[in-house]
Amino acid sequence: MSDDAQVTFLTQDAYDRLATELEQLSTTGREEIAKRIEAAREEGDLKENGGYHAAKDEQGKQEARIRTLQELLKHAKVGEAPVSNGVVESGTVVTAVVAGGEEVFLLGSREIAVGSELDVYSEASPLGSAILGLKEGEKTSYTAPNGREIAVEVLKVETYAGQ
Repeated sequence: MSDDAQVTFLTQDAYDRLATELEQLSTTGREEIAKRIEAAREEGDLKENGGYHAAKDEQGKQEARIRTLQELLKHAKVGEAPVSNGVVESGTVVTAVVAGGEEVFLLGSREIAVGSELDVYSEASPLGSAILGLKEGEKTSYTAPNGREIAVEVLKVETYAGQ
């Protein structure tokens, strides 16, 4: 990521949970995968060795998760959810009319909403970037990935209270 990397709001609980996951994946997780790959490698012909290919695939996914966690934690702003002052910002719960239907969601990282029923939209998503900085009552629109223009009206912005 560049110097203007996306800063992500995380509660202390979410930060600690992710740091623990990163530590586990980086140490015992890597050791376990290496052992599974070595055991599968000893079974012989690698071209037709399903166990070997499954372990290598899992290793790739694990390394990707490690990189994601490293970036997330490196650029995290840790603390309490921002106190809502009626402005959409990272870590706030937004009630908005999106494409004619009312939605309630958290703007931020899905990592802080683990265990919550809230939908989560990233600040970098089309919807998130369109409403970031808007005040209650303001309207905008954004272009969806399918090319359609989607109207949005921010109804309410609240402080995220956790699960």
